[in-house]
Amino acid sequence: MILLTACSQPEKVKKPVNFVVIYLDDMGYGDLTQTGAIGYRTPNLDQMAAQGMFFSHYYAPQAVCSASRAGLLTGCYPNRIGFAGALSHRSKTGISAEEETIAEVLKKKGYSTAIFGKWHLGVQDKFLPTRHGFDEFYGIPYSNDMWPLHPRGPGSFPDLPLFENETIVNPAVGPEDQAQFTTAFTERAVSFIQENRENSFFVYLAHPMPHVPLYVSDKFKGKSQQGLYGDVLMEIDWSVGQIIQTLKETGLDENTLVVFTSDNGPWINYGNHAGSTGGLREGKGTSFEGGQRVPCLMYWKGVISPGTVDNNLISGIDILPTLAEIADAPLPEKKIDGVSILPLIKGETAEPPRKSFWYYYRRNSLEAVQDGRWKLVFPHPGRTYTGFEPGKDGQPGTVDENYPFGAGLYDLRRDPGERYNLLEYHPKIAERLEKIAAEAREDLGDDLTENPGKNRREPGKID
Repeated sequence: MILLTACSQPEKVKKPVNFVVIYLDDMGYGDLTQTGAIGYRTPNLDQMAAQGMFFSHYYAPQAVCSASRAGLLTGCYPNRIGFAGALSHRSKTGISAEEETIAEVLKKKGYSTAIFGKWHLGVQDKFLPTRHGFDEFYGIPYSNDMWPLHPRGPGSFPDLPLFENETIVNPAVGPEDQAQFTTAFTERAVSFIQENRENSFFVYLAHPMPHVPLYVSDKFKGKSQQGLYGDVLMEIDWSVGQIIQTLKETGLDENTLVVFTSDNGPWINYGNHAGSTGGLREGKGTSFEGGQRVPCLMYWKGVISPGTVDNNLISGIDILPTLAEIADAPLPEKKIDGVSILPLIKGETAEPPRKSFWYYYRRNSLEAVQDGRWKLVFPHPGRTYTGFEPGKDGQPGTVDENYPFGAGLYDLRRDPGERYNLLEYHPKIAERLEKIAAEAREDLGDDLTENPGKNRREPGKID
């Protein structure tokens, strides 16, 4: 009788894991309390790290807006799918319908999906998020500086539109609107989580800040000792706290993975309106560490051991396959470059999933490769911030966009700032990294060596 009663108890159905990806714009490696921020604190992100995992060797897919987001959402090196640089209102290309985004991958398993904030993968209807797996979109189609108040002066850009799905609900975003962006997008994300507490969901909260122009709501204005930039980071930290608090209040924190990171490093020539690389070399728009190595935090109560630091090489292109494995969703049909880092998240002492990383920039230039410790930089023309006075209060300083960088070999374990070129002392290591580069060139090509590659795909195009 006891046995029959025990067997008749219904089994508790295991709910699918929810996902929240918080993606910042132009935040540097040194912009968190735990990485050395000065003049303000990020208590909610500190708590997220204390209760979760900090990935110290995370790399953005590429060091610029659109390309980085394309890599995150498709699991591909951006140049594999035809992305380079930052799209604008004039761009006639966008994400191809042939590519699958994280949202589309998760929709196959019944997930509700939403993006709040910045999209930047194409502005025409066929490129909007609602055509690429997202049920809801509330945000801007490209960067928040692409508007009439751009430092280049009037006429540089038209009015900045705010979208609700595929409808423009504010055709001309103004400074007062931008001041509410962080709060508004956070509130929409919170509402979406509350409304879908009984469903499996994916929220992509892509804050337009701390990309210039910087704006902050009254509740954080003047609160930091680092001026407007510090105020903005404090409000973003508040935003993260609101998301995690909502997950706890709805009882979803044990069944939700939260990922926090940035699309690239800081835009250094904006001076006091830019972030910190934490001592890494150069910044946004470069393939040096300051351009692509950014903080990454993950929180998943009951799965991630609290206070963990993982020093393995990972990238934003690894997020899609990781979420797909957790959700038991099939990977995209076309080849992707990401690898699942679920073993690292679970703290399993496995072989590191990612063995190498390819640093592409400009249209299709392979500027460097690394293997988790050593980085080989190839001669290339590129941006340098060195030797120029930074700008101030929203106005940019000068940069050299075509500085002739020479070849270099750097031990990232001992020299993450890439200060000491060891190329002449370790020829065998350089030779080994050259083999990684040869693989990249064969696959994706390289403008620097005039190699077209074999496996690049076209972006979406306007007919």
